Amino acid sequence: MKMSKKPLPISTICAWKARIDPTPDYQRPPAWSRKQKQLLIDSILREYDIPKMYWRAVDRDDGIKFEVIDGQQRLRTIWEYQSGGFALAKNIDPVNGISCGGLKYADLDLDISTIFDAYPVDVVIVDDAIQTDEEDEVRDMFLRLQNGTTLKAQEKRNAMPGQMRDFIKDIAEHKFFENCKFSNSRFAFDHIAAQMVRLETAGEPVSVRDGDLNKMYAQNKSFDPTGKTAKKVRRVLDYLLRAFPEKTPELERYNAIVLYCLASKLIGNYAHTGTDEQLASWFINFETERRQNENLEEDERDPQLIEYRRLTSQSTDGEESIRARLEFIEKRFFLACPDIEPLDEIRSFTPEQRLAIYRKNDGHCQLKIKCDGEKLAWADWHADHILAHSQGGKTVVSNGQVACGPCNLVKSNKPDPNIADAV
Repeated sequence: MKMSKKPLPISTICAWKARIDPTPDYQRPPAWSRKQKQLLIDSILREYDIPKMYWRAVDRDDGIKFEVIDGQQRLRTIWEYQSGGFALAKNIDPVNGISCGGLKYADLDLDISTIFDAYPVDVVIVDDAIQTDEEDEVRDMFLRLQNGTTLKAQEKRNAMPGQMRDFIKDIAEHKFFENCKFSNSRFAFDHIAAQMVRLETAGEPVSVRDGDLNKMYAQNKSFDPTGKTAKKVRRVLDYLLRAFPEKTPELERYNAIVLYCLASKLIGNYAHTGTDEQLASWFINFETERRQNENLEEDERDPQLIEYRRLTSQSTDGEESIRARLEFIEKRFFLACPDIEPLDEIRSFTPEQRLAIYRKNDGHCQLKIKCDGEKLAWADWHADHILAHSQGGKTVVSNGQVACGPCNLVKSNKPDPNIADAV
């Protein structure tokens, strides 16, 4: 990794703004307060030293020539002040005998604005010879440069190398998260997505504290984003999006985690088709009941709802809290929706059942979606559930039929369009 230091005047840094990406995907979002921004500009006008910046030289199709490894908060502050985004603090001392308190860049005395424009910022340029397989070096450099700063745990995980990090970064963009009450401040979506992945991987309630998530990232650098777990996570998030297709203020962070667990169980163990609306309706009614319970006189409140509220207000990332909350809402949900049927534990037809189905249909495709019911060879057909397994269809000969590959792929888990009385 080759580096070279260049003192660049602020006027040049501002002129290059369109060529610089201040927030590549391992960077944290802007987090500085107005006071921090004002202090930096005040330091520049007094010609104090400020920490150097680190940029990575790149050659992207969108015209970007540099990505910021370290210094994005300082860089954004410089740009924002130069463009009139904020004024200096009103109570600062004069600069070289000239009053600057409360002034924006355009209002500065010419001598003072010249100091700002000419101020040399030390920029360390990391050579663009870095290849894709050396990307880990840049992320490691970012974490080292941030050592001792107030990066939150998820911001640090976001800079960790590996396919687990990439997968979580990808699913954090799922539209379901946009419909939750909480915002994506400081990678909150990534944090909740990481907790969901850990819960899915474990297959049961477990601790999802920062230390647990750090281990998951570190131990799954070769995570398969097309594997069974990844597909299940996407299915559950798609299910939750169907349940909550618009902004839902009841979806707090602690609720999203437990609802994920419930939805995952529904998809894996129950005839869940169509239950998304049931889940949403029940959940909103439950939250309404819980809030109303809190407004009652103390001796009139439901003690179980009070206990649930306690579980949502402390140690919400711990295994005990998640397990207790999940058991509570599972019980309430299935009491309110008692007709949801468990799936047949046997999903695949036996060789004897397959032979019976093939003979029953004389080897002809029964779906007739992409074909005209063509005759299929013994080695080239699918044993299809007439009523999909996910909808409660049994793995019995009477619920089986011959299907060609193209027709079965199109049908997926939908009911057979040609048979009204599915078993």
